[in-house]
Amino acid sequence: MVHTEEICSHEVSRLFLASISKPKTAFTFDVLDHFLIDALECKTSAMSFYQKLKRFTNNAFPERDRYRELMRVSWLWRDLKHRKWFGFGHDMEQDPGDRGLALFCPACPQPGVNLPADWKVCYDRDTIMRQYVIDGNFTAQHMKMNKPELDVALSDGKGYMVAEVPYQSHLKQSLNSKERSTCSNHRAINAANINKSNLQSTRIGATACAQHGCFVPHSVVDFQKGERYMNMDYSICDALGYHSDSITKALVIYDVGCQWSINFRSRVKNGPSLLLPPALEIVPTVGKFHLAAHKLSCFPRYSLNFIKGAGHLDGEILETLWGLFIKISSTARSMTQAHRQEVYDDHMRDSNWKKLVGMVPSLLKKYKNSNKCLEEMNQAYEQLTAVLDPDKVARWESDALRAEADRGEALDIYLLKGDKAPSFQEVWLQLMKNPKSPSGNVGLVAQLAEGISIEDSQDQLSPMSTRQEVTIHERRQRLSSRIEKFHCNAQAFCKGLDIDGTFTPQDDPAFCGSDKEEHEDREFKDDHEGDWEAPEEEVEGLALELMSIWMPSSIGAAKLTELGLHDLLKEERALRIGQANDCDCLDQLRTDLGNKAMLY
Repeated sequence: MVHTEEICSHEVSRLFLASISKPKTAFTFDVLDHFLIDALECKTSAMSFYQKLKRFTNNAFPERDRYRELMRVSWLWRDLKHRKWFGFGHDMEQDPGDRGLALFCPACPQPGVNLPADWKVCYDRDTIMRQYVIDGNFTAQHMKMNKPELDVALSDGKGYMVAEVPYQSHLKQSLNSKERSTCSNHRAINAANINKSNLQSTRIGATACAQHGCFVPHSVVDFQKGERYMNMDYSICDALGYHSDSITKALVIYDVGCQWSINFRSRVKNGPSLLLPPALEIVPTVGKFHLAAHKLSCFPRYSLNFIKGAGHLDGEILETLWGLFIKISSTARSMTQAHRQEVYDDHMRDSNWKKLVGMVPSLLKKYKNSNKCLEEMNQAYEQLTAVLDPDKVARWESDALRAEADRGEALDIYLLKGDKAPSFQEVWLQLMKNPKSPSGNVGLVAQLAEGISIEDSQDQLSPMSTRQEVTIHERRQRLSSRIEKFHCNAQAFCKGLDIDGTFTPQDDPAFCGSDKEEHEDREFKDDHEGDWEAPEEEVEGLALELMSIWMPSSIGAAKLTELGLHDLLKEERALRIGQANDCDCLDQLRTDLGNKAMLY
């Protein structure tokens, strides 16, 4: 940075003047280039960069404040550099127009850009299908301006954020339909009517290509009251019309795609500023991470796994791109509308430029990995098909083709079908109502249910602290009475079997500790645990929580068959299954085993 009363006495080359008439301050081209790169790579704010310049110039005695000059000069410098890079630097008459200062993905199919003249003959519609993901950034807020009439835009609508005047006109013409989600409690939809009085914009929404993560030019919009459909409709309509002549299919991935797609066509029909390419089929889907929060019925209908041509997409690539913008959101929050728009355009342009430069190595790596995985998957598929019934395989293939063509409810064939297992109370009630009980005694069902309930109460008598000792002691007393009453009632159903004393459960010995092991464990207890005294029930005999309850399974099938009580096992087994079904513990066990298999 150079400051002098006679600027002309210095070498004028490679200096950018801070003012046109009577200039006194100038910035070197190198300083301005460093500022742009610092802002893009390090997310450095203008104030932080200016403070660094001051300290480099004179750390002990800084000169007058030139922060405003740096802001004005860097603003002009950024716009001039972009116009030069896109071929408009030396032509003052030609205007770049909408999207004129923006880059897009070089790999996504674009007629007239990267497709041959006979692409309609060479490729089917699934191969050249447009694949977009749309999402909102909750941190990109913008405060209201004190004097918005003084704001000046240099590249409004020429980059990635939409032109302000047509967009505001669209919002005024659109109807604010307050649609509440009929799926899960989605944050984006239910927050659509939230407004903050001090904010001009509550967030931004963008559209990017789903395969490579490049922002689509002129498709980034501001939100005024949360994430409303009228905002995202404008973004996706602009994106679908960008370099898509004669493309008849588009994949749109949205966190709330199941709700957004319901009335999308009608909103486009009623919106004068919303236009779609003719004969375009839109396939709405939900990203794989967000799909887990939807209803179960959304899985087959909006999953990327069942869409031909989608490839191995996760649909969440915009979430990774937003991470970079979170770092600049606090700085851009208080900027003017035009300045904020140009700063966001600059960062999105830089993000797309990095994607473009690294596209070839990235695609080559993915191509090699896909060929390797394709061979492995084909082998596994052939091995599985070889052991299956050919008639079933043919029927499944026919159902899959029909679901692919019809979509909608036809995709429900992929929905996991299974009735919810009956709970303990439901099994108990069913056995009580069954007049043909295997044991021939309906009252025994209640007896077995009481025994299982007592066992659950025993499990709750875990080692206690001093604070819990009184409560546990009261539970022991109640449990003692229940066990005594249970064994007394059991005499009527035992047909002379001696049930006095305790029983040893018929469990796997590998899961049962021996008395020797218990003695060894007690030798290593901490000293502070020696103050604990066992309750009277434990001193007199076996502790209540360790006492075996008389149940058919506690004495074994052979003994029950000898006594003619083997039918009791069927009733106890039914109650045990109901007990396992409570709280979905079997489903949770299956899920945990599946996670363990994936991890280890």
